[in-house]
Amino acid sequence: MHYLSLEEFLKKYEKSPADTMSYNDFILKATVVVGKHKYRLKDYIKSKHIENISIELLLDYIKNREDYLIRFYNMSLRITDKNEYIHGNMKHMTNKLDNNTGVIFKNLIRNVHFEHILRNTSSGLDNIPTYLYIIDNLFKKNIIDYKILTPSSIHYMKNGRLGSVFSSYYFRASILNPYLIYSLNMSQLKGSKIFTPTLGWSSYAFGFLECPMVKEYVGTDVIPDVCSKTKDLASRYNKEVDIYCSPSEDLNKNKKFMNKYREHFNVVFFSPPYYKLEIYKSKNQSTTRYNSYDEWLKKYWEATVVLCKDVLEKGGYMCYILSGYGSDKGNNSYDLINNMNNITNKYFQFISIQHMYNKNVHVTKHRETGEKIILYKKS
Repeated sequence: MHYLSLEEFLKKYEKSPADTMSYNDFILKATVVVGKHKYRLKDYIKSKHIENISIELLLDYIKNREDYLIRFYNMSLRITDKNEYIHGNMKHMTNKLDNNTGVIFKNLIRNVHFEHILRNTSSGLDNIPTYLYIIDNLFKKNIIDYKILTPSSIHYMKNGRLGSVFSSYYFRASILNPYLIYSLNMSQLKGSKIFTPTLGWSSYAFGFLECPMVKEYVGTDVIPDVCSKTKDLASRYNKEVDIYCSPSEDLNKNKKFMNKYREHFNVVFFSPPYYKLEIYKSKNQSTTRYNSYDEWLKKYWEATVVLCKDVLEKGGYMCYILSGYGSDKGNNSYDLINNMNNITNKYFQFISIQHMYNKNVHVTKHRETGEKIILYKKS
């Protein structure tokens, strides 16, 4: 499996038009983007009464971008002997369902799926640019998103915290920590034959295949690149692995799949799409296939739940993670937890709902996402 190296990452940003610019050149040639509108930087700073020293600071960040990029790589993308494998690298397994314990194991996932997580996946509920889109514009094109020039952003840049500005304002696809999956299976699910109706950026395969009791892992997804890289990652384990590139709701119609896996697995696990919270780059994305929330619940979610029932053995566990995020969006409100659980209740015996701690870091506060680990049993 190929990992993105620091040298490869830095090479993406080795040249910037700002490198040879003076301050006066920069404010004349750089642009500020506010929604669909563009303004010359010189005009924008005058209209917003932004001090010259703040723009000089930003220009310095752009010219010395390698310092920030190295810090970002080391914190978010670097692969070492300590985070390439879970089993044996953690002295104590966590019993707390915390997506931020052993967060270093997310690095492998971000590294392998760098473009998808940081560029290609967008927010479906809020008009938030993606992380790579913003830094590409800033470091390669002298195009500045207006949020970078807000008073709070300038305050953090003055304190050497450019990364806090990016993590606060710009979108990155969510990642379920492989260590949480590993701990959940080791302590509660104890599955040996696993099926996941999505691949979760390969994090499910990573977490489950690290468990000594897991002998078989089967998963499906609609993003071809994620399917191939998950298969590549799984090949380092001497275990039975089968990866499909298909919408989960279509697998019930796949006779070969159903003949092989009917009542076969003892654990089904995944974090399903949160409807339009994240929009993935795939023509088979469920929110693209189905025109309304009600149709999505019926044709994606209920069809997937039926598939899970059919492939689980009696007494097997169906476990998924859902968030209440998006239920407070007014006319765009989606009560995912209640709506999706009401459908699952038709096919499975409810066991429990457990809170999963998952902190999103912002420059102003920590926002709790309200994610729940929901457990059912096939009786």
